[in-house]
Parts: sequence; C-alpha cells; structure tokens
Amino acid sequence: MPPVDLMGLMDAYGSEDKCRTILEELRWPDGPHCPRCESVKLSRMRERNQFDCDSCGYQFSVTAGTIFHDSHLPLRKWFVATYLMTESRKGISANQLKRMLGIGSYRTAWYLCHRIRAAMVEANPTPLQGVVEADETYIGGKAKGKHGIRQASRVRMRNKMIVLGAVERGGKLRVRMAPNARKAAVKSFLGDVVAPDVAAIYTDEFRSYDWVGDEDTIHDSVNHRSGEYVRGIVHTNTMESAWSLFDRAVIGAYHKLSAKHLPAYLSEFEWRFNNRENPYLFRDTLSRLVAAEALPYKELIAL
Repeated sequence: MPPVDLMGLMDAYGSEDKCRTILEELRWPDGPHCPRCESVKLSRMRERNQFDCDSCGYQFSVTAGTIFHDSHLPLRKWFVATYLMTESRKGISANQLKRMLGIGSYRTAWYLCHRIRAAMVEANPTPLQGVVEADETYIGGKAKGKHGIRQASRVRMRNKMIVLGAVERGGKLRVRMAPNARKAAVKSFLGDVVAPDVAAIYTDEFRSYDWVGDEDTIHDSVNHRSGEYVRGIVHTNTMESAWSLFDRAVIGAYHKLSAKHLPAYLSEFEWRFNNRENPYLFRDTLSRLVAAEALPYKELIAL
C-alpha cells in the first residue's frame, strides 16, 4: 500500500469493495483465516461480504471483532476520517468531520473519532534513549465567577489538568495525564518512559526534577523564570514546541477537553507526532484499526 494524498485516497479507495480488499490485505497478509479456529479453509460469501469457515462453521467479515465492528458508516468514510485525523497536525474536531463527511449526528462523528483514537494507543512503548527533554503543561482551568487577580490565578491552576511530557531529541514523544506535578508523579512518569541509563535529561528549574540526575544520567536545567531558555545544548525547546502544537489543537480544533477523555486525545497527539516523518502513516493507522478490538459506545462513555 503506497503513500497516498487525499485525491489518491479518493481514487484508490472510493468504493466499499476497494476498502474491504485493502483491509483484508492488512489484517491477513498471508491470506484470510478463521479468527476462532485459525483454519484457512474458508468459503467466501460475496453477496454478504463475509467468510464461512469450513472447519468450525463460524461466519465472519474482515471487520469482525475490530474497531470497525457494528459500525453503520461506510468504510470509505472511515478511510477519509482516518486520513484527516492523521494528516491534520493540529487535529480535527468531530463537528468538522460531521460537516465534511455528511455524518448524520455529532454523536456518531464523536464516536468515530474516539474509535480511531483508541487504535492509536501504543501498547508497549519503547523507553526513550539518548538526550531527553522533560516538561509539564496545564490544560483548561478557566476561573468562574468574580475573583481578585491572585485568587483567580489560584482557581485556574486548581482546575487545570496536568500533563507530563518527555521527548527524545530526534526521536519519540511520550505524554501522560498526571494527578499532579509533584516529585512522586514526575518520578513515576519518567521511570515508565525513559531508559534508566539515558545519557542526559534536560528540564527547566521546576523543583520536581531535582532528583533526575544519577551516575548514569546527566541532569541540567534552564531557568525560565530568569529568562534563560538556552544554554549551549541545555534547553527544553523540543518539548516546548510539542506543547505549543497541542495547545493550538485544543484552542483551534477541540476548544475544550474533559479529564475523562484527555488521555485519548494525548494518544492521538503522540501517535501523530511520533509519525510526523512517516510517509506510510495512513497505512500504519489502518493496520492498527483492523487489529484493534471493538470499542462499544457504552464502554467509551463509561470510562
């Protein structure tokens, strides 16, 4: 499956049959087999777009048991939605997809977006290596009512959602929602996403990073409060640029995010950022969609 632009997508996958054909190739590169008994002895029922297993009698389609399961949307709309979500650097809202794809309701478009996001979650991320930058950001948190300047600032900070981030220079990004930005939360996050023998971790002056350095890892920081942003190779500019991109997505596309679903949006952002130079991003995302388990609507809203 070669790299594709939007016009190429419409030409190559403009019908349901073409979409099913490529999904079969991605799900079963060695040929279709029964998901229950693994038998390759199948009969194709073309009028129903299904297979009938000659060994166990199970009837299934290429979308059975996947993120696409039980969707009433045409596959070509799934393909276009996936393409737009992966190629929009600042993200794209469910409302915009609703308008662009002619989807009947916001709820359907929102559910579609979240099912695509669910497939973007990296199950076993590799630890960051080399030189790593770490930083935190705060999402949301508007103060309500009338407050003085200092009190309003405290209200905004109390209402904000905290996200911790780390990025390997020239490599991948890891972002996670956290309960707070204290030392224990930062230590747990970095312990999960950064290799123990990483060469260096650069941060700002925030005290939660004071513990980072050890015999294997250099730790140095810049003092943003005093106006210092770069000192030689010591800076957090890569991580700051990533935060800026996510902020523009929140402001320009999503407008506001709930704490319940923020991790899903972070997974989407991380997947897109980490594949920013991948010419096969659309294909790789489709591969994840066809391999991911179904996400029932009740399960999604119950999170």
